[in-house]
Amino acid sequence: MLLRQIYDEDLAHAAWLIGCQKTGEAIIIDPARDIDRYIELAEDHALRITAVAETHVHADFLSGAQALAEASGATLYLSGHGGEDWSARWVTPFDHVMLRHEETFRVGGIEFEARHTPGHTPEHLSYMVTDIGGGADEPLGVLSGDFVFVGDLGRPDLLERAAGHEGVMERSARELARSTRDFLELPDYLQVLPAHGAGSACGKALGAIPQSTVGYERRFNAAMSIVDDEDRFVHAILEGQPAPPLYFARMKMQNRDGVPPLGSMPEPKRCTPAELEDDGRVVVDVRDWDTFRSGHVPGALWSRTGAFFCASVGSYVMPDERIALICRPEDVERLTRCLVRIGLDRVEAWCPIDSFEEHRSAGRIRTDCIEDVPLSKLAQQLDSGTPVLDVRRTDEYDAGHLQGAVNVPHTRLLEHLEDLPDSDGPFMVHCQAGVRSAAACSMLARRGFEVLNIPAGWGGIEKTALPGNDGRRDAEVV
Repeated sequence: MLLRQIYDEDLAHAAWLIGCQKTGEAIIIDPARDIDRYIELAEDHALRITAVAETHVHADFLSGAQALAEASGATLYLSGHGGEDWSARWVTPFDHVMLRHEETFRVGGIEFEARHTPGHTPEHLSYMVTDIGGGADEPLGVLSGDFVFVGDLGRPDLLERAAGHEGVMERSARELARSTRDFLELPDYLQVLPAHGAGSACGKALGAIPQSTVGYERRFNAAMSIVDDEDRFVHAILEGQPAPPLYFARMKMQNRDGVPPLGSMPEPKRCTPAELEDDGRVVVDVRDWDTFRSGHVPGALWSRTGAFFCASVGSYVMPDERIALICRPEDVERLTRCLVRIGLDRVEAWCPIDSFEEHRSAGRIRTDCIEDVPLSKLAQQLDSGTPVLDVRRTDEYDAGHLQGAVNVPHTRLLEHLEDLPDSDGPFMVHCQAGVRSAAACSMLARRGFEVLNIPAGWGGIEKTALPGNDGRRDAEVV
């Protein structure tokens, strides 16, 4: 048996390839949309992909299951527990099996047993993996999807907070508790092979270790330690979950109803700085913040790379918008793939940072600026009545905030533009350490708001004598 993890650092997403070397067959579990990397990996190991399985309808990326079935003729193995709301609606043309609890299938000499593990989503499956062809009669591991992570459990609130199904969070949390108690009946040696790592928005405390064991999670997973006290567990698992990125709702619907065909990967063309102006594209600029704020294409969005990139850009850009990147040449493909994985396919152009900086320094292009407010001038701004927008998570806000600040998490700003501070002039924006507020300022400036960024964030503000760091809810929270 061959086991390989295919990890995406930017989405903190893990797909798994499991192959039977004797028969040359392989299965991909929880693939993302750009499937060429899975096909290439299988070919590198003289395997052909004959099966694709999903643990659930994903919220954080577009699935590649449909594309793999089209490309390879693979049999699809999906959850049969989704009911009318959360069963795949695109599978009819393909060879597929809708699995129920404890049903099994084989790929070569490897047996997979589906286990219904609801909580993160109602239809969620985990898969027990047994190497029958290698002589085993007990499973070596469990593909836990978004149910059990290293050090955490999959959040049970996304169906309500991301997909808009009201009143289901507590019920889902109690289902998660029952699934977790069943998980703890498994033997300690069993490997745990999750679908996400640190940085994913599908949990709040995921570890950076790629896999674990049941025994390790039994000992060190904090959520599991209180699962027998169900009321306490429900409160703890729902408390402090970050606001999901705005694009999550769209991912859920498209993964259920059918992912738009990609065809081939976009190949953005290199362009000049002058070509970035007034052409209708959304410019996504990944230079460092200080350089960006000092001079950027009017209306450009700022983001840093890494896990933050998809969360911010995916919450600020719509699928029908054309995109141009300002980045290093070596980052073009990576960033393009990031965007494609969340359904932003119209990546048309890119401009090298060096070229843009040369034109900016020479004054050959028009640029805008965003002003930073240092802590030394913050009291003066507050005394003059400048409003404050706090773009941290709600739990961060509740733990301490400036008096009068309005709270809207940065990934939900687009749906709450009418709730922003009422001001005829500028308002200030802050987060904890300056990154989320920087991205938020760029988006708000694009939308015509006059904004001032507080780069020190709450981490700096709370060390001052400014009022409001007592955790009282004395302003509107959205």
